[in-house]
Amino acid sequence: MKAIRKLARAHAVDLELLREGAAHGVYRCGPAQFTVPRHTEINENTARAILRHVSDALADERGG
Repeated sequence: MKAIRKLARAHAVDLELLREGAAHGVYRCGPAQFTVPRHTEINENTARAILRHVSDALADERGG
């Protein structure tokens, strides 16, 4: 989440929590909507995939 907050600040977009369930939270960062598991530790591959999704969506929004 720290890396996603940093990306949001760099692209001047809001990071908002849309809804929260027992097992995960759904967030929006600019055009990207994503789900984050609510565990103490998140699998490294899952974290990378979420970060890549947000980064790609923000890059697409800016045109590359």
